[in-house]
Amino acid sequence: MNKRVNSFSQISFGPATLGSMDKLAKTFLFDLLNTPSPTGFELPGQRKWAAYARQFSDRVENDAYGTAWATIDGRGKKPKKVMIEAHADEIGFIIKHITKEGWLRIDRIGGSDTATARGRRIQILGDKGTVHGIIGNTAIHLRKDSLGDEKAPKIYELYVDVGASSAEGVAEMGLRVGHPAVYLDAAEEFAKNRIVGRALDNRLGGFILTQVLANLHRAKKRPAATVIAVNAVQEEIGGHGAKMAAHRLRPDVCVVLDVTHATETPGIDSAMHGEVKLGGGPSITHGTCNHPNVVRRLLDCAERLKMPIQHESSSRYSGTDTDVIFDVREGIPSGLVSLPLRYMHSVVEMADLADVEQVISLLTEFVLSITDADEFSVQL
Repeated sequence: MNKRVNSFSQISFGPATLGSMDKLAKTFLFDLLNTPSPTGFELPGQRKWAAYARQFSDRVENDAYGTAWATIDGRGKKPKKVMIEAHADEIGFIIKHITKEGWLRIDRIGGSDTATARGRRIQILGDKGTVHGIIGNTAIHLRKDSLGDEKAPKIYELYVDVGASSAEGVAEMGLRVGHPAVYLDAAEEFAKNRIVGRALDNRLGGFILTQVLANLHRAKKRPAATVIAVNAVQEEIGGHGAKMAAHRLRPDVCVVLDVTHATETPGIDSAMHGEVKLGGGPSITHGTCNHPNVVRRLLDCAERLKMPIQHESSSRYSGTDTDVIFDVREGIPSGLVSLPLRYMHSVVEMADLADVEQVISLLTEFVLSITDADEFSVQL
């Protein structure tokens, strides 16, 4: 088997670091993470993803709502179509009301957590460019709750200060009802082998897709299968982009890449949420939308790579784009690979680069394992 190449200088499962990452890949990673792309407004990030992915693929295309996919044509006589998919959107807020005094009232985009919202800086994507705002934080001395009795605010209780004193002043800034916002916090290196920031869910997935494409592009020969790397919109509100893409592209098999909760931090009950550790390797989900034959192939690939794998169960649904892909048309055999993540849906989401490197290798190996003869449908 050919030696794999990836975005890191060493092909090993030791501690990967940002220092060992290819410089162009690292620049792209931070640019992608820091580009605001909330659900329904993903275009800025999608343009950057498409421009970067184009160098490693035969073509990059998109649909009406902005889901983008990059394709490498397979060398097989009747190549199977393998879709690897991640989602491009991030959580955020949207202006719901502007008071006559110039305060902005906001609503959620996706699963934004109001418990961490007060006192945070945001960037609002207005008609005249980005406007900075602050989600107000009434001093605890003046609130109805008190020390030891703090309560998370309701979304309608949050307000944003943009430095205006009237609705007219807000309008002069280029802001109106319906403009989206994300937190101002940017991604940064953390410790020796970790990365912290907002939107790691799931723009790390989009980055990983590009590195799988890079591996395949640099290999000595094309994969037997045609690979379609899909960076989908609108996952955070129901997986709409993935569903449209799966219906259009008709893959023979699909692997979805998303993040999962690292549950080793204090206060999380493994009896309720399972056991996944940051730095413990990729997680593979079993049950529901996950096709047993796809799961088996992923496990075989990990075994060949001598890669550590973590396991999760799905009792009713996975909570990822896999749920809306597997039952498209006649059914698409699908599997879910997850990147462990701490502090999901916050501005301090944390990932381990060793896990990132291993997911890249696992997905590359999966694609290369597919031949014209492979059938994932069950035989009765």
